[in-house]
Amino acid sequence: MSATFDLSQLRILIVDDHTIVREGLKRILEATGTPWRVLEAGSGFQALDLMRLHEIDLAIVDLSMPGMSGLDLIKRLRGEYPRTGVLVLSMHAEEQYALRAFKAGANGYVTKDSAAAELVNAVHKVASGGAYITSSLAERVVQQLNGAIDAPSHAGLSDRELEVLRGIVAGQRLTDIAEDLHLSVKTVSTHKSRIQEKLQLPTMAALIRYGMENNIASPDRGTGGDTGPGELGPP
Repeated sequence: MSATFDLSQLRILIVDDHTIVREGLKRILEATGTPWRVLEAGSGFQALDLMRLHEIDLAIVDLSMPGMSGLDLIKRLRGEYPRTGVLVLSMHAEEQYALRAFKAGANGYVTKDSAAAELVNAVHKVASGGAYITSSLAERVVQQLNGAIDAPSHAGLSDRELEVLRGIVAGQRLTDIAEDLHLSVKTVSTHKSRIQEKLQLPTMAALIRYGMENNIASPDRGTGGDTGPGELGPP
């Protein structure tokens, strides 16, 4: 998309497995009074189905979704729909998640706790061909990129290993993680072993403690596609 794109005609796809979050985002967008066309998808798979049926200018994507993760969806969108802008909206305010999202092909990253204040600006920026990142994250991302601060140990994990670690730290059983990620229990168990080896954490207790200390737990995992009252609501 270029800067000459008519933002009043923007076609937006919101991808989040929580209905209340999607409704909150729609209200924020509708409050601008701009006649944007907004579609919703509750999963990465549903998002791809909608992309095949409709021309979408901007996808607003959550990172923590069962089945197909947000990172996997971003990679698919970047490969199949390179002209569609991708804005990540995530509960994760750690720079490691923003870096992974941008590496996967995202154009912007906004945390859910700042969505009410920043979402519309982020939409305008990304839809116009620019990039956007939540201001509270920007400095830490730059510091990590230029080596001013050390990358955490889990920066060396693959995207899939990080997904498994998040599930473990959130208290999920390996069978639940396998179901969420559409993997076999054996594969998840192998990922767990590799995670422990990479992080040099020999016990499950040490693994969970590391995850809690580094805010790795997925805050919206395992809630059955809904969530309680949160930051997203009428602006």
